[in-house]
Amino acid sequence: MRTDDFWQLIDRARAGAGASADAVAARAVALLAERAPEEIVGYAHHQRRVLAASYKVDLWGAAYLINGGASDDGFEYFRGWLMTLGRAVFARAVADPDSLAELPQVRAAALSGAEFECEDMLAVPWEAYRKAAAADLPADRDPVPVPDLNDFWDFDDEEEAGRRLPRLAALFAAPPEE
Repeated sequence: MRTDDFWQLIDRARAGAGASADAVAARAVALLAERAPEEIVGYAHHQRRVLAASYKVDLWGAAYLINGGASDDGFEYFRGWLMTLGRAVFARAVADPDSLAELPQVRAAALSGAEFECEDMLAVPWEAYRKAAAADLPADRDPVPVPDLNDFWDFDDEEEAGRRLPRLAALFAAPPEE
C-alpha cells in the first residue's frame, strides 16, 4: 500500500464517520475489510511506519501537556487519535507539535480537560484482517525500527515546556491569568 492509499482510506473513513475518533476507526475497519488481505497487510506495515515516524519526544511532550500525562500506551493512543484527523494535521503535528494548539478541539480541551486517545485506530488492520480473512493478521517480517528518544525532557517542567512548545504550554502548563 502506498502512502496516498493509506491516507485516502483514512479520509474516506473520516468522511463517513462523523467527529468521533472511535467512529473513524470503526469505519476504517469496515473500508479496509473490503480489500484483499495483501492490501490489509500493506496497510498494517504502513501504519507501523507512520507511528515510527511520529515517535518523537516533542510530540510526546505535546500529548503529555494536552492529556495531562501520557504513558507509553497513552502516547500510542494519542497518535491513534491524531491519525483520525487526517494526513495534513498528522504531518503538521509531527513536524511542529506546537501546531496542535491551533486545533479547536485542543483549545477547548484546555478548558474542559478532554483527553485525546484512540486505541481502536491502532487496531484497524488486525480487525479488518479478521473480518476479511477470518484469521489473525500475519506477523510483520519486516519490522519498522522505532527511533531512539535520547532527547527526553521533563514534561512537568513548565519553563522547558514553554521553551519547546510555547503555544501548548500557554494553554495547558502556564498558570491561569487572574
